[in-house]
Amino acid sequence: MRLFGTSGIRKVFDQELVDVVFKTSAAIGTRYRRVILGRDARTTSDLLRHVSAAGLSLSGAKVFDAGLVPTPTLAMSGRDFDCAVMVTASHNPPEYNGLKLLNPDGSAFSPLQQREIEEAVSRQSAPRVSWDEICESETYSGAIERHIEFIRDRFPKKYSLKVVVDCASGAASMITPSLLESIGCRVHAINSNPSGFPTHPVEPLKKNLTELKSTVLRVGADLGLAHDGDADRMMAVDDQGKYISGDKMLCLLAGHLEAKNIVTTIDASMAIDKQKFNVRRTRVGDNYVSEELKQGGDFGGEPCGAWIFPANTLCPDGIFAAACLVDIASKGNLSTFNRSFKSLPIMRGSHDLGNLGFEDLVTVLVSGLKPYSIDKTDGIKLVFPEGWVLVRPSGTEPKIRLTVEGIAEEWVSTRYSQVVDVIERALN
Repeated sequence: MRLFGTSGIRKVFDQELVDVVFKTSAAIGTRYRRVILGRDARTTSDLLRHVSAAGLSLSGAKVFDAGLVPTPTLAMSGRDFDCAVMVTASHNPPEYNGLKLLNPDGSAFSPLQQREIEEAVSRQSAPRVSWDEICESETYSGAIERHIEFIRDRFPKKYSLKVVVDCASGAASMITPSLLESIGCRVHAINSNPSGFPTHPVEPLKKNLTELKSTVLRVGADLGLAHDGDADRMMAVDDQGKYISGDKMLCLLAGHLEAKNIVTTIDASMAIDKQKFNVRRTRVGDNYVSEELKQGGDFGGEPCGAWIFPANTLCPDGIFAAACLVDIASKGNLSTFNRSFKSLPIMRGSHDLGNLGFEDLVTVLVSGLKPYSIDKTDGIKLVFPEGWVLVRPSGTEPKIRLTVEGIAEEWVSTRYSQVVDVIERALN
């Protein structure tokens, strides 16, 4: 039984998901005896939190309930436990939900750990303890306060900046505005009610941040920050209301940290390789980045907004990243960097695959586009003298992801259209 994608378990909420959460939690509880449990603000997360706690308790685990918290906040407290279980679907639409499973160092469960859980769920053989072995769960208080204190210790200055924060009606509402106010910022929070009913798609893409951009301009802010549903991601707009791309953000944060060795994903821009970093690339997914960082590295991330600070934890921390960006903005206008960074034209998107098998699609793409070389690190990357095309299955939704980058806008636009045309002809 295949349960895990690139970032835990996710699917549209239904009875099947309830069953999967219960069985998965029971399997976790047989291997990890002290478990900290958290949830995001989705309307189904409180229900699934109880389901998960029941599965964990039934297999003999002791559950410590941290309540409504961001994923990186749970990861920070998770270092004192055998593992952390987060009820979230992160940046997926509100009808989705699922589980993220984290080790004490903040890293996602490894492929081996995932297989062990999947096999246990498939066998439905998780032992059930007797009535006198059930552990009473406890409330775990103060996770958010400890996370704020940890970040404040690393940013002790007072920042007289005006900052707009879009919390996407999610878990960031519980921490980011308070954190930034505590370090001196004048905060204008939008979508900061953790209602589970976001006013815009919660993935912090450029197209979803029109309200953030307009608010930054209207109030004259120094920067605008945006989180996804569980705040493991952070993206931003500058003082001119211009979106800072993920590739630029990666270089900006790595440079601020004076990082020498960084880890990023195969879909990140070629422009990163032109900077003064030693770059290692992985498959797309923050879990692959964190696994590679275990082998060493100063900083890691991917252009979607997942930034990993290995000196702190191996979980992407959008909240720590927000404080970093405030510190950077206090030293000069972000718009100056945004204009000066020499980025390359890049297009990203997605497409339904229908009933077409991915290997069949690969065959059609190679024969139709005739690349100079091929890289199969993740999906298929078609390399040309002018740039590259990456087509890979999504790890979180039933789609394929498309990325095209090149040295010229026209080449990128034309090649992207060609890829979509090849896919649609193959589907028809």
